[in-house]
Amino acid sequence: MPLLTLSAMVVGSMVGAGVFSLPRNFGQATGGFGALIAWAIAGTGMFTLALVFQSLAVRKPDLDAGVYAYAKAGFGEYLGFISAFGYWASACVGNVSYWVLIKSTLGQVLPIFGEGNTVPAVLLSTVFIWAFHFTVLRGVQEAATINKIVTIAKIVPILVFVIVLLFYFDPGVFADNFWGGDGYTESLFSQVRATMLITVFVFLGIEGASVYSRYARSRADIGRATILGFLSVLAVFASVTMVSFGIVPREELAGMQQPSMSPVFESAVGPWGAWFISIGLIVSVLGAYLAWTLMAAEVLFVAAEDDDMPAFLARVNANRVPVVAVTFTTVLIQLVLLTTLFSDDAFTFTLKLSSALSLVPYLLAAAYALKLASTRETYDEIRPQDRNRELLIAGAATFYTAFMILVAGLEFVLLSFIIYAPGTILFILSRRERGKKLFSPVEAVLFAITVLGAIAAIIALATGLISI
Repeated sequence: MPLLTLSAMVVGSMVGAGVFSLPRNFGQATGGFGALIAWAIAGTGMFTLALVFQSLAVRKPDLDAGVYAYAKAGFGEYLGFISAFGYWASACVGNVSYWVLIKSTLGQVLPIFGEGNTVPAVLLSTVFIWAFHFTVLRGVQEAATINKIVTIAKIVPILVFVIVLLFYFDPGVFADNFWGGDGYTESLFSQVRATMLITVFVFLGIEGASVYSRYARSRADIGRATILGFLSVLAVFASVTMVSFGIVPREELAGMQQPSMSPVFESAVGPWGAWFISIGLIVSVLGAYLAWTLMAAEVLFVAAEDDDMPAFLARVNANRVPVVAVTFTTVLIQLVLLTTLFSDDAFTFTLKLSSALSLVPYLLAAAYALKLASTRETYDEIRPQDRNRELLIAGAATFYTAFMILVAGLEFVLLSFIIYAPGTILFILSRRERGKKLFSPVEAVLFAITVLGAIAAIIALATGLISI
C-alpha cells in the first residue's frame, strides 16, 4: 500500500459513526467553552499517541500489527494477548455501534427501526453483517481499495456540513451556548470529563497504518500516514462540533435523535439537509465498518502467527484472507448486536464500551515507547538526538491514556473484564498447543484480577448496579 492508501485507512477508520453523533453528545455534556477545552485535551493527547506510533514504526520495523506487537515486546506474552484481544473486541463492539446508528437513521423515516435497537433493526443489521463478511473474504487488497474510494465519498458530506453551516452560523446562539446556556450548573471539570470517552471513540483507528505495517510500500509511510490522517480528522471533528453550537441552542442539541448532524443541518437548510447527511452517514459508516473488520481480523491473524493465539486463527483461504479470524470477528459482532435489544441507549453503550476496551492496548503501546526511551534501547543506533523529545512525548501519551481509563469509570472497566476473562481461553489453548507454561507468577496474578473483575461485573449487572 502506498502513502495515500495507508492515509485512507487511518481516515477511514476514524471517520465513521462518531462524527455524526458529535452535536448531541457534546450538547448533552457541555457548551462551546467546554468543547474547546475537550478538543484541546483530546487533540493533544491523541497527537502524542500518533507520534508514539510514528516513532515505534521507525524504531521497531520488525514488529507488525502495531498495537498488539508493541505490548508483547514490552511487557510479555499475556499482556500482549490482552492487548490483541482487547483491541479486537473494541473493534467488534465499535462495529455494532455503526449498525445501531444506521438503523437509527432509518428509524427517522421508518419507525419500526426505532433508535437502532428494535428486533427489525437487529434482523436487517444481521443480513448486512454477513454480507460484509463474504465481501472481506474476497481479499484484503480489494477491500482496502474499496475503503479508499469510500473514504473520499464520505468526507464530502461532512465538509459540506461544515462549510454550509458557516453561512448560517449565528454568533448570538453561539454566545448563549458558550457557557452551556441559562441554568446550566455543571462544573467545567464535569462537562469536560463527560466528553472524554466520546473523543476517544471518534479517534479510534489512529493506529490504522501501524496495524497494516506489513503491507506498507515504505516503512516511513506508516508514520506519515498516521500524522496526516490524524491532523485531517481532528480539524473535521472539532469543526463539526463548534459550528453546531452556532446553529441551535445547546438544550435542543442535547435532545436530538442520533445521528444528530442530520437535524442540525435540517434546521439550517430545510428537509433536504437531513436526507443529505443521512446518505453521507450510511456511506461513511459502511466504509468504517469495512476498515474495522479488516483491522480486527488482521490482529487475530498476526497474533496466531506469532504463537499467541491458537493456530487455527492463522488459516487463510485461496485469497490469502484469514478466514477463521474474519469469522470470529463477525460472530462477536453478531453477539454484541443481540445485546442491544436489552439496552436503553444502544449507541452510547457500544460507543463507551468500545472506547474503554481500546484504552488498555493504547496504554501498553505508549508505555512501551516510554520504556524504549528510558532504557535507551535502539537509541544508540537510530537517531540518538531524538531521545529526550521522544521520552517526553511517550510520557505524555502514557499519562493521557492512563487518565482516560480513570475517566471511563468503574462501570466500563468492569464490563471490559467480562470480555477479557473468557477470552483468556484462547491464550490457554495457544500455550498448550506449544507445550509452554500457562502463566508466569505475575501473569497468574493478572489473570486472577481479570476473573475477579468479571465476576464483580456479572454481579453488578444482576443486581442492577450496572445497566446497559
